[in-house]
Amino acid sequence: MKLIVGLGNPGAKYAANRHNIGFLALDRIAADHDFTPWRARFQGMAADGRLGDMRVTLLKPQTFMNLSGQSVGEAARYLKLTPADVIVLHDELDLAPGKCRVKQGGGHAGHNGLRSIHQHIGTEYGRVRLGIGHPGHKDKVASYVLSDFAKAEQDWLDDLLRGISDGAPALAAGDGGRFQNAVANRTAPARNSGTEAPAPAPKPARPPAPKPDPALQPVTLTDRLRALSDRFK
Repeated sequence: MKLIVGLGNPGAKYAANRHNIGFLALDRIAADHDFTPWRARFQGMAADGRLGDMRVTLLKPQTFMNLSGQSVGEAARYLKLTPADVIVLHDELDLAPGKCRVKQGGGHAGHNGLRSIHQHIGTEYGRVRLGIGHPGHKDKVASYVLSDFAKAEQDWLDDLLRGISDGAPALAAGDGGRFQNAVANRTAPARNSGTEAPAPAPKPARPPAPKPDPALQPVTLTDRLRALSDRFK
């Protein structure tokens, strides 16, 4: 069994925030793979279902980001799971928008949701880092992650979420490579389709230069004198 956690903040105010991309990803997985309706559980909202052959509980902690570990720890203990059975989907400032990387274990890199989870279950859980880009200066980070995705970002966001849902069975099975391929097939289809770009059309052949008309050629002085001589023969 796997526990797949999406990080975010509860409430309509935060629903479309960049910080809530983990919630958005779980909503797409639950809808596409026929999970049970969301219900209050483990200090969060949980849904149950299957991804491939794996039984899975999806969890969206409702404790606010900085206390995410309370919800994740309670769920992991109740379900008798080890940290290796837990996968956390979260926003990542250090990845370009739309990029996705899978990682097992490691530090929290200053992410407050991960910091809290570290405190409750340790460091050896899986992570799916979902790129949202960086605002350019650390003083802008808080307002950036708590602002909504812009309209111009909706296309890549939708492609990313669809790719995560496509690859969710591979993620649950522990096949990070196949999961990332599924995401890439949505976010970069031309590069991953295996088809080559059509060759450019050949340029039309240049028509041959017209042959000069002898009648239009310039007359030399010799020709004029010869013609004059012929008239008096």
